[in-house]
Amino acid sequence: MLSEQSAATVRATLPAVGAAIEQITENFYSRLFTAHPELLRDLFNRGNQASGAQKSALAGSIAAFAGYLVEHPDERPDVMLSRIAHKHASLGVVPEQYPIVHEHLFAAIAEILGEAVTPEVAAAWTEVYWLMANALIAIEKRLYEESGSQEFRDWEVVGRDEETADVVSFRVRPVDGSPVRGFRAGQYVSVGVRLADGARQIRQYSLSGGLGEDVRQFSVKRVQGGTTPDGEVSNHLHANVRVGDVLQLSEPYGDLVLDDVAGRPLLLASAGIGVTPMVAMLASLAADGHDAPVTVVHGDRSPADHALRTDHQAYAAKLTDAAVHFFYERDAEPGSRTGLVDLSGIDVAPGTRAYLCGPLPFMRAVRGQLIEKGVAPADIHYEVFGPDLWIAG
Repeated sequence: MLSEQSAATVRATLPAVGAAIEQITENFYSRLFTAHPELLRDLFNRGNQASGAQKSALAGSIAAFAGYLVEHPDERPDVMLSRIAHKHASLGVVPEQYPIVHEHLFAAIAEILGEAVTPEVAAAWTEVYWLMANALIAIEKRLYEESGSQEFRDWEVVGRDEETADVVSFRVRPVDGSPVRGFRAGQYVSVGVRLADGARQIRQYSLSGGLGEDVRQFSVKRVQGGTTPDGEVSNHLHANVRVGDVLQLSEPYGDLVLDDVAGRPLLLASAGIGVTPMVAMLASLAADGHDAPVTVVHGDRSPADHALRTDHQAYAAKLTDAAVHFFYERDAEPGSRTGLVDLSGIDVAPGTRAYLCGPLPFMRAVRGQLIEKGVAPADIHYEVFGPDLWIAG
């Protein structure tokens, strides 16, 4: 897939590009938002930009993609591309935006690396960029065709439930009364809101209910603390959105879904608000009559902080062979455990497929414990809320 000449050039320059990638992406975003301020106002997550998380994720994905092409010139990292494409589709990214990114990214590379960017180097990295961009454009086109729409629709809030002090679930129905397309348990929607300063900010929230109904449910944890705009959408939803209000939602996207799980042992591990896709998965497994073992693991600060706890327990109880393990840092009740999630005392059946969602340190720890227990790395799937920094790890 990557030409022999370009592969040799990328291999030789990858260490230099990798060492400067943070500077390159900082320069790139500065250029991009100076030329197109509307992208920061209406498309990019301002909180992630302010915290540096988006820059780190972009750096990681570029380096990972280039490194993969060098090692496997006739292949492409489809898992990574799928994850990025689902996020792009949920935001409504279009092909016309890729040349804009290319223009400002390569201007940044040239400025940071200077004379090291010879015509040969520029051509090689241009090839890498367009291999990645064209692959994403093709995947996103397919996703838009499958979803039936690239547009955000208006949805009316028909229910609002205070799950915990910091988590609210919103139930929404299409304003125009049109049919609601099905979604796969584990997927998310993008929710767009207009903030006080006029910016239209978009965030992704896992669907925590509404399978097979004309109503969808998503749950929002309020993000507090710090001086960056991170959490401005969650706080807006908590403070201002009530029954009767209208929100803009995308179609469902996301690749953390239950594929080929019939007859397979499963482990669903979550922490904090990562519980949301797991509850939807349990509901789906219960509805399908899944009869293989299912191990449910969740970690939280306390039972009072455990969002959707009743649903979590109820759907697991509907399965014929489920084991539930809840871990709380404080106020653990009989039947639950005190402390962080620890799989050392939990049986994991041979052939288990695992699904993880929660903070990155939690998922890294659980993944390591699962591998120690003999779970194949290819059978461990995860979802990151926000930029996928695991790619860079």
